[in-house]
Amino acid sequence: MTDPHPWTRYVAIGDSFTEGIGDPDPAAVGGHRGWADRVAEALAARTEADFRYANTAVRGRLLGQIIDDQVEAALALRPDLVTVSAGGNDVIRPGSDPDALAERYDGMIASLRRDGATVVLFTGPDVGMTPVLGMVRGKTAVYNEHLHAIALKHGALVTNLWALRVLRDPRMWAPDRLHHSPVGHATVAAAVLDTLGVPHDLAPSTPEPLAARPWREARAEDLGWAREYLVPWVVRRIRHTSSGDGVTAKRPQLGPVVCDHADPV
Repeated sequence: MTDPHPWTRYVAIGDSFTEGIGDPDPAAVGGHRGWADRVAEALAARTEADFRYANTAVRGRLLGQIIDDQVEAALALRPDLVTVSAGGNDVIRPGSDPDALAERYDGMIASLRRDGATVVLFTGPDVGMTPVLGMVRGKTAVYNEHLHAIALKHGALVTNLWALRVLRDPRMWAPDRLHHSPVGHATVAAAVLDTLGVPHDLAPSTPEPLAARPWREARAEDLGWAREYLVPWVVRRIRHTSSGDGVTAKRPQLGPVVCDHADPV
């Protein structure tokens, strides 16, 4: 196969979004597949070169932790392609300042671009439809504007999740409403490959509209979600603990990619 893209060393850094939480797969390294694994699989399938992939993302990580723990480690792998999603966990925390976060993000992108690697970053999705995350919609929009400016400044690419309106569909999200479902991860993977200009077989998701639900049923579901997911999240904030405590990166070193997964439809 003629090599249709220039990348052979792909490193993904970030938090739970990049780790693949919400997309459990016992066959995947670390037990979660996610959009980054799908992107790596698509890139590996379209080259005869010795393609390698690492994923150092860890759930719950804040922007500062990603900068401190993952950036230099990623650069040491000499990647020619880096995807980075960071700051989402900071933005949803009360009192966080998107302007201050953007200043740190700017330095991070400058570092990741210093050796000439292609860098892809992500805007946050439009979370206005969710009962809790909707409260930070304004902060997310401000942060996104900063990210566009940072990408333009440093010659990075942007996968614009805010503009990906299909992500507003509840079926794009896992039951915890914080992470993408398998279909959501596949949709993000297709968007990343489109950003890179790489042909792929991941069809865009166009789900049929959901039927309207009775108000009482919807509220009961909201209460069940709050008990199972929101309360534990709040407790972790109070105790200053993280879902990523004790978790290590699933692919800390570059390695080959096995393409033997079926995608959701």
